[in-house]
Amino acid sequence: AYTVSVGSGGTANTGYSGTQGQNGTNSFISGPGITTVTSLGGGGGGSYNSVGSGGSGGGASYSSGQVSYGLGTANQGYDGGQDLFDNPPYAAGGGGGAGQVGQNAQSNSVSGNGGNGVAVAITGSSVTYAGGGAGGVYGAGSNATGGAGGGGNAQGGNGTANTGGGGAGAAVGNMAGNGGKGVVILRTTVAAASTTGSPVVTTPSGFYVYKFNNTGSITF
Repeated sequence: AYTVSVGSGGTANTGYSGTQGQNGTNSFISGPGITTVTSLGGGGGGSYNSVGSGGSGGGASYSSGQVSYGLGTANQGYDGGQDLFDNPPYAAGGGGGAGQVGQNAQSNSVSGNGGNGVAVAITGSSVTYAGGGAGGVYGAGSNATGGAGGGGNAQGGNGTANTGGGGAGAAVGNMAGNGGKGVVILRTTVAAASTTGSPVVTTPSGFYVYKFNNTGSITF
């Protein structure tokens, strides 16, 4: 049997808590005769001088943008946006997406949008995954939007479940958004003998597609 693990989205913290959002956990498939294939969880959004790196990078927040921003991973995702204006009300950069860098803060009061994800047609129709979350503003509201592919909109929108979209930042004292959990999709030319985890099974154009929204296994 092949093990299919669906990663969880990163957990948010309260805006300007001094603690960055948690990174998402990895998704992977492993088993006999294959090299384990892993998609890294996204980096947690920045808070003050701390920001997460991962499959895609978290957006930098007040002060962290002058020092660092979350780094993406080659062939998986892009860096988060930077906070370039360290004066009130302290706008943050957007989170990186699978297909695009997170937007830098556009001014001290206008935060960056999340980077767009990547469109994939493995199921037979095109679906966009892994958009970055919108940046928040420390001392004000924000109209920043999440990237295409499930990224949450400011302030504090959650990433869409089973897209791997990032959560959005929030103002001081408010909860930021949680990241959306991931998904693992397999396309094969032969039917599985058995599965666990209740994958969604479709058969586009003569293929067998197994979409795992939850952790499980597949046996051929």
